[in-house]
Amino acid sequence: MNRLLVVAPHPDDETLGCGGTLLRLSTQGVSLGWLVVTAMTEQYEASRREAREETITRVAAAYGFEQVFSPGLPAAALDTLPRKELLSAIGGAINDFQPDALLLPHRGDVHSDHRVVFDACAAYGKWFRYPFIKRIMSYETLSETDFALPIGNNVFLPNVYYYISEHLQQKLDILDLYSDECGDFPFPRSAEAITALARLRGSQSGYQAAEAFMLLRERND
Repeated sequence: MNRLLVVAPHPDDETLGCGGTLLRLSTQGVSLGWLVVTAMTEQYEASRREAREETITRVAAAYGFEQVFSPGLPAAALDTLPRKELLSAIGGAINDFQPDALLLPHRGDVHSDHRVVFDACAAYGKWFRYPFIKRIMSYETLSETDFALPIGNNVFLPNVYYYISEHLQQKLDILDLYSDECGDFPFPRSAEAITALARLRGSQSGYQAAEAFMLLRERND
């Protein structure tokens, strides 16, 4: 893996789902890109929009993202947009960054934005059109993946684990930048809940702490 693009329907999904893995891969020399699909639109006060942009800048610096893509599509309304508009936004980032690995939200997540983004990204899994993409995985997002009803393909079934013990605290520090999205335990987006999930995934894979993924497609040349 040399170039990885993480696709986040909303800013904070990347940290909740794979923050420790991103930090680990960054130390290993992997070039990281971040596609933040949605943004606060005009319905939010200017001060909140400005604060969110500042947060995104700080988060990007913390992970060392080489490129950040922000098409600014409306949050919680992706299922109302023409599919062509969403595909254009995602495809533009993929073709620009040329990743050999994609990290996507889980399709079974309870938030409709996650499902719509996953389905749009699936269009870029064709090897004959995007031969540079070698690996596609999905991550789990606390407060979204865990709240989906366990029916059919809604179930998150991890089959890849990344050791993140050395990066867990930094992941929690980055989460603090999203203070308006977090709460006190037992709220799912809390330091305690994130740590508990990391410990659980670690116990499943023989580590002190880990993040889990579903490997969806892989090509080995």
